[in-house]
Amino acid sequence: FSHTAIQGNILSHCGMFLSTRKICLIYDQENFQGKRMEFTSSCQNIMECGVDNIRSLKVECGAWVGYEHSSYCGQQFILERGDYPRWESWSGSNAYHIERLMSFRPVCCANHKESKITVFERENFIGRQWEMCDDYPSLQAMGWPNNELGSMQVQSGAWVCYQYPGYRGYQYILECGEYKHYREWGSHAQTFQVQSLRRVQHVQRYRRNCKDLIA
Repeated sequence: FSHTAIQGNILSHCGMFLSTRKICLIYDQENFQGKRMEFTSSCQNIMECGVDNIRSLKVECGAWVGYEHSSYCGQQFILERGDYPRWESWSGSNAYHIERLMSFRPVCCANHKESKITVFERENFIGRQWEMCDDYPSLQAMGWPNNELGSMQVQSGAWVCYQYPGYRGYQYILECGEYKHYREWGSHAQTFQVQSLRRVQHVQRYRRNCKDLIA
């Protein structure tokens, strides 16, 4: 399957789970200034909403993934509950200077307590395999034989895979499904290199009583 086909399947699956509890507030200026818009569902191109770029944002509920380009393409950035006053806030320790955020969508499968992923040494689910249910800041430190993952199967939850140890470098957000080659991780993926990964934390906030629930 192509990345576009997989992305379409994820977005279709998302439509079954969207609710007003998934709230993302975006601003066209840094530090939560300028034009403000509230979203409870995916946005394929922020320019169609009259905004040329997202320069700060707040995630009140749920988990989201932002993309460098429109149509959910380019580098990916996990957006969990919290405030993001400038681009560095969502790029984190990413070694690549990216100030653009042009599309985004909710992460539908996140379940921090019940997450499972199986990684394989080679593409097409061949070679040594390892089932994981926890966060790993360094796969090699835990015994993985090299700095690459050939393919992955996400049985439950949602995961962020990182190019380098310590949750650094390119991010690949993977939801339930099979990923037999790095080309299926995202349009920006150009290598099998993955050296750390973690579960996506999904926080829902009910505005009426301000109660937090972590899934």
